[in-house]
Amino acid sequence: MKLTIYKDVLNEAIQQVSRAISNRSTNPILKGIWLQTSDEGLILTASDTDLSIRVIVPLEANNKVNMTIERQGGVVLTAKFFVDIVKKMPANQITIDTNEQFLTLIQSGKAELQIMGLDPEEFPVLTTLDENQIIQVTSEMLKAQIKRTLFAVSTTESTPILTGILWSLQNNQLKFVATDRHRLSQSETILAGNEHVELKNVVISGQNLNELLKLLPDQNTLIDMVVAENQILFRLGRISFFTRLLDGQYPDTSKIIPQQFKSELVVDTKSFIDAIDRAYLLSREEKTNIVRLQTLSDGTLEIASSLSDLGKMTEQIEIVRFEGEQLKISFNSKYMLDALKTIESEQLLIGFTGAMSPIIVKPLNDVNLLHLILPYRTTN
Repeated sequence: MKLTIYKDVLNEAIQQVSRAISNRSTNPILKGIWLQTSDEGLILTASDTDLSIRVIVPLEANNKVNMTIERQGGVVLTAKFFVDIVKKMPANQITIDTNEQFLTLIQSGKAELQIMGLDPEEFPVLTTLDENQIIQVTSEMLKAQIKRTLFAVSTTESTPILTGILWSLQNNQLKFVATDRHRLSQSETILAGNEHVELKNVVISGQNLNELLKLLPDQNTLIDMVVAENQILFRLGRISFFTRLLDGQYPDTSKIIPQQFKSELVVDTKSFIDAIDRAYLLSREEKTNIVRLQTLSDGTLEIASSLSDLGKMTEQIEIVRFEGEQLKISFNSKYMLDALKTIESEQLLIGFTGAMSPIIVKPLNDVNLLHLILPYRTTN
């Protein structure tokens, strides 16, 4: 294989595929990037078997020649070195020349490096998925759905299924659910044109979805999704993002979401976020993150941090509307802030069903987003 390619073009493609490389792998081939030439251009692939990313760099794009290929072929180059080598090359063009033993010469300007490559035959083959049933979503919608739920996935491996987000699609209603047993986030949206498509128990790793977020384009383009028995493909133009589905049955979370409340608060979103944020500053010093909410007789809401060595913060904010029983409840302020950051409405509704029952937080007049936080039992 021998080709000459523009440095910025190659660097962008490398940054995209290298998100699939895991430092935990003991297999040398999975620590590399597979470069393969074709009549179409240069194909770069990286995989850790759970996540695989393939990027096609075309010979030409936007009336600009990206590369010239003198000899077809392929090689796997160790990502750790290859990524840095490309970044630090002096000229705006790079020549990559690989011989039959996969010894690879990389030249740019007056700089020249040799690295030993690996045989592409040892690289895992990406599965070809049946694309008879393609689901189309916009990048803007996909970003929003992931961001609204991603923070609530579990970060511990004790229950692997909870490290992912549950996707379901029925009657054009696409729903995302994430929970770590202490909190839950649920977001829904209408996905028109998919009446005959259903998704059930499709659970995708939160870690892999976080990598997908970084690749989703800012402009609102269409993304193709292809779901197989144990894998899902997201196609973003010339980027193909494959991720395995998590094994196991996701728990039924619908039963823990209360439908009626003993108390309901409506507050100004910004005022509430700011007050919780200030209380969090002190409560995090004790590493408990505990903050207490209490309705007062004068119609205000008191927000108080837990007592730390630095002191205590207490603040009252106005309540827009209050119905039901007076309340006093404690919760993890970090969990609350994570949820509040996804709410864009000017006012939010907080529902309570008791001192030790789940707290529901959602935008006012929006049934498509809901957060649940379990309270703390405190001695005071």
